[in-house]
Amino acid sequence: MASPLPTNASCPCGQTNARQKPLTYAACCGRYVEHFDATPAPDAPSLMRSRYTAFVAERADYLQATWHASTRPVTLDFEVGAKWLGLEVRAHRTTGGDRAEVEFVARYRTGGRAVRLHETSRFVREGGRWFYVDGDIDGKKAA
Repeated sequence: MASPLPTNASCPCGQTNARQKPLTYAACCGRYVEHFDATPAPDAPSLMRSRYTAFVAERADYLQATWHASTRPVTLDFEVGAKWLGLEVRAHRTTGGDRAEVEFVARYRTGGRAVRLHETSRFVREGGRWFYVDGDIDGKKAA
C-alpha cells in the first residue's frame, strides 16, 4: 500500500535529531510503516511513534500487523476528518524482559473541537518483534 506521506516530509511523530532538526518520514517511522516485514520497530517507544504515524496516514494494515493477536480488533475505522496535530512521548519503561509501557499524549482536531488523548500503552516483544497490547486512557483501561 502506498503511503500518503511524502518520504522527505517531517515525520508526523515529531522525532528530532541531535540538533533538534525534525527527522524525515523516511528516516524515522517510514522505515517501519513501509517495511514492517523487513524492518520491525526496535523497541516499544519506536513502535508507539510509528503507530501514531500510521494513524496519521490511515495505514490500517500496519496498525493491524503491529497489534498483538490477543487484543487485535477485526477491523479498524478512522475518524472521518480527524487532523492529527502532534505527539508527545512522556515516558517509557521496561516492565520485564519482553514487556514495556509508553506514556504519551496525542492531539488531534475533529468536527471543530480539539481532542487530547493521554494513554499509557502496554507492549510485548514476541519473536523479535514488538506489538501493541492495550492501554489505559487517562488512567482507565481502553476498550
